[in-house]
Amino acid sequence: MAVRAVRGAVQLERDEAGHMDEQVGALLTEILERNDLAADDLISIWFTATPDLHSDFPAAAARKLGIVDVPLICAQELDVEGAMPRVVRVLAHVESGRPRADIAHVYLGAAGALRKDIAQ
Repeated sequence: MAVRAVRGAVQLERDEAGHMDEQVGALLTEILERNDLAADDLISIWFTATPDLHSDFPAAAARKLGIVDVPLICAQELDVEGAMPRVVRVLAHVESGRPRADIAHVYLGAAGALRKDIAQ
């Protein structure tokens, strides 16, 4: 097994804890499904959130999905003028037999505009 990095992002409609849980949970679920991963394949997950999101920690959504023994960390995204608002980004380190070129990076909804080069 190789260590691979999987990217993803989702733009929230509003800064509300329940909405963040729902959207980040959907993002994580999609990352796992598209890459044929289980929670045991996860090594660690980094979450970033734009400065306009402060209702909850994005990592809380992972814990609610049952991802309880994986190191998680949250950080604030750079506050760049003109950047897309209300975005949670994910960088998951995983064990996978897939070649790097076959890793599916997941950008849901409007967040697909962030990385058209790797969004699938």
